[in-house]
Amino acid sequence: MTGPGDRIVALAENWIGTPYRHQGAVKGVGCDCIGLIRGVWRELYGQEPEVVQPYAPDWAERSGEDRLMQAGRRLFGPALPLAEARPGDLLLFRWRPDCAAKHAGILAGSTHFIHAYEKAAVIRSALVASWRRRIAAVHRFPETRID
Repeated sequence: MTGPGDRIVALAENWIGTPYRHQGAVKGVGCDCIGLIRGVWRELYGQEPEVVQPYAPDWAERSGEDRLMQAGRRLFGPALPLAEARPGDLLLFRWRPDCAAKHAGILAGSTHFIHAYEKAAVIRSALVASWRRRIAAVHRFPETRID
């Protein structure tokens, strides 16, 4: 490993195969996309940055707020340009431009990312055009907290 991004990718790769479970955040037992990010954060920093309240599967549609984007800015800082994305960065996705962001993953290289895929498991996926055009934000994990 050569830097914080490599460590983050390695931690995320250890979650691959964890079954998809809505609101889960336990490696090997179950997680959703938010749970994957929570779990990697715990492994990096020892604890989660804030308590995550229970949420329904349609939380993004029902809330009327872009809560995932708000959490990204609050916990990771300002979004970065996609051109500056590097392995280990948090990717937030929205299905349509007029919808709230609803999915998250970790960039695992220029052509792949790791995410919890609904009705499946944590997987490594190709960052093909259909995923790339849905990226709503790129955030870097706070490096000052990474040993």
